[in-house]
Amino acid sequence: MEASYALPITTALIGVWLVWTVGRYVRADKGTRVSMRQAVRVRWGWVRLARMAGLTVTDKTPSLLTQITAQKDSPPPAPRILTPKIKVKPDQYGVIVQARTLPQVGLEEYQKSARFLADAWRCTRVSVLPNGPGRVEIRGVRSDPLTTPTTHRPTGFPPVDLTRWELGIDEYAAKVCVSLANVPGVTVAGVPGAGKTSTVNKFVCDFAPSPSVQIVTADGKVSRASEGDYADLVKRMFAFCGDDLDEANALFKRLVELRKRRSATIRDVLGVKNMWHVGPSPQWPLTVLIIDEAHTYFREYKGSDATTKLLAALTAENARLVEDLVKKGRSVGILVILISQKTTGDAIPTFIRDVCPIGLSFAQKTVEAAVAALGDDIRNWPDASPVTLQDPAYVGVAVMAMQGRPGYARIRTPYVSDADAARVAEATSHLTADPDLCLDDLLASPGRTTAPLPSLTK
Repeated sequence: MEASYALPITTALIGVWLVWTVGRYVRADKGTRVSMRQAVRVRWGWVRLARMAGLTVTDKTPSLLTQITAQKDSPPPAPRILTPKIKVKPDQYGVIVQARTLPQVGLEEYQKSARFLADAWRCTRVSVLPNGPGRVEIRGVRSDPLTTPTTHRPTGFPPVDLTRWELGIDEYAAKVCVSLANVPGVTVAGVPGAGKTSTVNKFVCDFAPSPSVQIVTADGKVSRASEGDYADLVKRMFAFCGDDLDEANALFKRLVELRKRRSATIRDVLGVKNMWHVGPSPQWPLTVLIIDEAHTYFREYKGSDATTKLLAALTAENARLVEDLVKKGRSVGILVILISQKTTGDAIPTFIRDVCPIGLSFAQKTVEAAVAALGDDIRNWPDASPVTLQDPAYVGVAVMAMQGRPGYARIRTPYVSDADAARVAEATSHLTADPDLCLDDLLASPGRTTAPLPSLTK
């Protein structure tokens, strides 16, 4: 009786699986459909391919069942050829293969076979990375993610983790994120039109929905807030200045004053010496200073006339003030993002640039500019150099040193439309607050026994 139900149940399960698979295939985009067919070929051809690639092991020891059932005078059984088990997952760019390791077939053997696997799977490139004890992840990309422009539509919801900055995807279509916790500064370099400002726009749009982040901008490309790349985002900024050196100087002084007040009160207010031990909050927000075309505010003026001397004094003081923010603002929740075409010492003083642990570089024309942006080690990685990104297909592609990994990664950063940027800024403008006033309110809140501190500049 039970056997009579087995066939209909099995048939029904197969039917459900087929319907689900066909529905998934129909709903998928064109690239994912190709990858789904590719995944089938990878699964079906894996045993044969693994043998040809040397990713199998010959086991001469008979299995336990063979030992039990073997006759006394029977010939020894033939050795078994063991093939690693795999799971294959398709996506828009190719396939992700989770593979087991075997004795004498580990991470190094898979990495040596990567080029062979790429040819067999018809992939542009294949990477092999560890994925836990006894497992490796093989990433095969059929189409190059670096030359495939992507767009990002902000959700309008605050990020779950304010320490996580999602930059884009690398050359294997894996997400690239950097940690902002305890980071005092970020430098972004690259020739005009390479994608610098668009990347920072995405940063603003992603973090704008959080009341625990407040943003201030100095844009050396424009004279007024209604001009330039940040015109759509200025509603979500508690302060803004253009290329006027006096205004920039006043803004930097204002932020240094905030830094001093926070340093003087953090232990009493937050109970810690480092804000990142408790994280940003609406009362103590992460304060992000964006300095675009940073060389505008730091350049050296040479001349003996009164006007030139005044400009030279202003830029020298600007450099000193921003140095204070970068070197002393980390623990109190101040982050400085410096953007410039080149991050050489004449554009961003080395005593500021070299303190910033995160450096991004879009396309560069010279190796010297690449070294200034990424460090001298980029000379040892010529294939990853931003000098190779000058083709128009690489607009929006940046290079950075990966945190905790050797070498450099090339990252495709997504484009955020002006309409989306304006939408997010308008919807989140009510969250804009001056961190100085937030600190005043926090110090004056009920239950506190200490009076608000006076301004340290008075």
